[in-house]
Amino acid sequence: MLRWTITFVIIAIIAAILGFGGIAGAAAGIAKIIFFIFIVLFVLSLLKGLIKK
Repeated sequence: MLRWTITFVIIAIIAAILGFGGIAGAAAGIAKIIFFIFIVLFVLSLLKGLIKK
């Protein structure tokens, strides 16, 4: 999932450099959403691991 975030950030940077503001904004927004989902899932898996032990 983190790989998708990096991919969308790279797309956003390239689109911003080329002057495609709408595409850059959309890609950056998608990257943010995926990143926060990744963080939530990571914290949940850490908590699940702590509870099992």
